[in-house]
Amino acid sequence: MTILASLYTAVFGRIERIGDWLLPLGARFVIGATLLVYYWHSGLTKVGDGMFSPSVGAYAQIFPKQLEAVGYDAAQLSVFHWLVVVGGTWAEFILPAMIILGLATRLASLGMIGFVVMQSLTDVYGHAMTDTKTLGAWFDRFPDSIIMDQRLFWVFTLSYLVIRGGGALSFDTLLRRRFGAASS
Repeated sequence: MTILASLYTAVFGRIERIGDWLLPLGARFVIGATLLVYYWHSGLTKVGDGMFSPSVGAYAQIFPKQLEAVGYDAAQLSVFHWLVVVGGTWAEFILPAMIILGLATRLASLGMIGFVVMQSLTDVYGHAMTDTKTLGAWFDRFPDSIIMDQRLFWVFTLSYLVIRGGGALSFDTLLRRRFGAASS
């Protein structure tokens, strides 16, 4: 039994050490492969005449009920609405790119978690996406709902990066080595 335990420890100890650098890289790859183009495309739909001039569609996506209440005239919305729309649009471009590069990975991942939570709340309460197929439920037999199931995987992957950082192959590590700072 001792030989078996030693063999197990040797094999899985090596796998664990490889995982220390492979898993953060893999998590960043998963975010890039599944969400980078999704968020960049979404951000592009919000850009109007420039990065500080959002389209009416941007307000419709983020503040659907408020925009409807003012007759779809975005000029009647407040500075708060403008700040949220512009900030959200920039976040859709910047945060996924930072995660892919492994630059301020923990902070960018935390920002993306907040973004996904707000996106989900907007979908449910602003766009009334409450049908069973779209909203879904946990612990049911259907693993493909857009909000409850898919976004749980997104948040889990992002949470891993918040906890572990960008890993050995990241700009975080490069900058930490270059400047001796403990930033991630």
